[in-house]
Amino acid sequence: MEPQNHNTTQGEHACCHSKAAPAANPQTPAPTDTIYTCPMHPQVRQIGSGNCPICGMALEPVSAVLSDKPDPELVDMTRRFWVAAILSVPLLIKVMGEHFFPWLHEPFGGDAGRYMQLAIATPAVLWAGWPFFVRGWQSIMNRSLNMFTLIGLGVGVAYFYSLAVTLFPDWFRSFTGSPQAPDVYFEAASVITALVLLGQVLELRARSQTNSALRALFDLAPKMARVIKPDGTEADVSVSEVKVGDMLRVRPGEKIPVDGVVTEGSSPVDQSMLTGESMPVEKNPGDKVTGATLNGTGSLIMRAERVGVETMLSQIVAMVANAQRSRAPIQRLADTVSGYFVPIVVLISILTAFGWWLWGPEPKLAYALLNAIAVLIIACPCALGLATPMSIMVGTGRAARAGILIRDATALETFEKVDTLVIDKTGTLTEGKPKLVKVAAAKGFDEANLLRLAASLERGSEHPLAEAIMHGAIEKKLNLSKAKDFQSLSGKGVTGIVEGKKVALGNRMLMRTLGIAPESLEGLAQPLRAQGQTAMLFAIDEQPAGIVVVADPIKETAPEAIRLLKEQGLRILMLTGDNRATAQSVAKKLGIDEIEAEVLPAQKSEVIQALQKKGRKVAMAGDGVNDAPALAAAEVGIAMGNGTDIAMESAGITLIKGDLIGIVRARRLSHNVMHNIRQNLFFAFIYNTLGVPIAAGVLYPFFGVLLSPIIASAAMAFSSVSVIGNSLRLRKANI
Repeated sequence: MEPQNHNTTQGEHACCHSKAAPAANPQTPAPTDTIYTCPMHPQVRQIGSGNCPICGMALEPVSAVLSDKPDPELVDMTRRFWVAAILSVPLLIKVMGEHFFPWLHEPFGGDAGRYMQLAIATPAVLWAGWPFFVRGWQSIMNRSLNMFTLIGLGVGVAYFYSLAVTLFPDWFRSFTGSPQAPDVYFEAASVITALVLLGQVLELRARSQTNSALRALFDLAPKMARVIKPDGTEADVSVSEVKVGDMLRVRPGEKIPVDGVVTEGSSPVDQSMLTGESMPVEKNPGDKVTGATLNGTGSLIMRAERVGVETMLSQIVAMVANAQRSRAPIQRLADTVSGYFVPIVVLISILTAFGWWLWGPEPKLAYALLNAIAVLIIACPCALGLATPMSIMVGTGRAARAGILIRDATALETFEKVDTLVIDKTGTLTEGKPKLVKVAAAKGFDEANLLRLAASLERGSEHPLAEAIMHGAIEKKLNLSKAKDFQSLSGKGVTGIVEGKKVALGNRMLMRTLGIAPESLEGLAQPLRAQGQTAMLFAIDEQPAGIVVVADPIKETAPEAIRLLKEQGLRILMLTGDNRATAQSVAKKLGIDEIEAEVLPAQKSEVIQALQKKGRKVAMAGDGVNDAPALAAAEVGIAMGNGTDIAMESAGITLIKGDLIGIVRARRLSHNVMHNIRQNLFFAFIYNTLGVPIAAGVLYPFFGVLLSPIIASAAMAFSSVSVIGNSLRLRKANI
């Protein structure tokens, strides 16, 4: 079936989604209806392979598919290059012989020699260079002139002019008034084809190298899993056959097959592939485990919860692949220039031909032809087209290896311009794993009973503070009751009925909402808040009953990360729903000067918007469901990888490890990538700005210097290689 070319942006067609396309299962081949897109113009999508109608490049699968087979386009272009290169050798000998070895030149002279050159050059140009003619013609038909337009014109003019001279030498003799037929330029057409093919091969190899991060991630996925059947027997199956709910055995030294939860056993698990942390983490029943992480010395039984494209590894691969295809805003500059550049070059080439024909020395036709071809070839804007996408592809791959997932190129570019970083406290600056440290009862109330009632109430909540209170009660072996009429008041606390008593746990705003005077409990809470602990007020039957104190330790790397971010010139603002005293204590320990405390979840995005109205470029770092609106409102949202899925969906950058040092590294990477892109654009613009006039012959009147089409094609290939080489330096960037 002939593939349909949609030429749509994401979301404009039923087969195109605004969300990152899921990574294909590493064990399954690409389906025949795979959607393909252009790495440089991702708005182009079609079912099945083909060429981009904008730039002419071969389309790539939208979904990341693991394959041990080499890139078919690379194989094809390599084969064509070697054919063109080998056939170009005798034609080059002809050119060399004309100047240095006349006895070598003689066999190629006269009519017979021209036919010999035609026989050699035809397969080199028409077979090896056929893709250039096809893509050049497509560019004209699609009214989107590109690099292949210039290559097709340049090579085509040289070849078909030489073909005409070979077939009709007498007509050209009479036209020029010379007893000799004009020179033919089969060697120029053939060598230009070989050099352009060489540039394509080098570019395709470089693009293949940029996907090394994806292949490395794919290679982490285990191929087999050991399933425990309902009758107790065990069998090894392909990971692609594992279903949600299956019980799996993970033996010592094996990789965790899919994402799930441990049901039996204990073992240290190496999670360095995700977090970069070299120390294994002890996993016990109830703990989550991630596919592709490495089990240590113990044996585990786990229940599969996420399989196939839903696993963390597949989502990471999909996000990296999507980011590599995304377009940075700076790319619009290159696109705008390219849109005008190619027609202008064609016009300059025509004017060059006429100029040499009218005012050039004899043989005028030869000078006109060669210089016009040189202009077309040297002006090929392939370096300009590669400048941004290559840096983005390499940069996002480098980020993935460092545990930083970039959702799209816009986030990477924008992060460089950010001047204000807003950071949520719980789970971002702190571990997000609070522990119960104290229960203080008011006069007439019992501490153990107060904790039992508070923990019973919190059984209906998924908040980290609720989990800390429940764990504290369980450790004290308290018997918990069932809560009725449970209500969670966002940013305030929780209420309900336990054992017939109306109970409430939360902050001052909650107490005042319920008509309870909090002042009697503030004396107990204030000294503890000053130490950075979270003291919650507890009421029973609308009477102040005491406080429940929970502490969430600051992340070990947080102080160093804050210091480094300040050195990068960022203004740091801590945002928290906690009370001001606790917030000030944490901020003081971290060296943060600005805080916004007692902020309701709905108000977090308002804080972001207020900063933006003042002209600030804001990044927001958070991990919870209540951070999602603020992450979406900020210019760049940064989600902690240990946070919720909705936070990661709302963010432009995800730190897999959940470590604030990751923000420092992401910021450095953003600077490195954008600096690299600017270098590439400079190389491309300067190259074309200088190359076109030289190829047109502006130096000839002063220095007698002309640029042959062969040298022009070599220079064009070198310009692309220089951009590719500069981009590949990002793989070793120190972040």
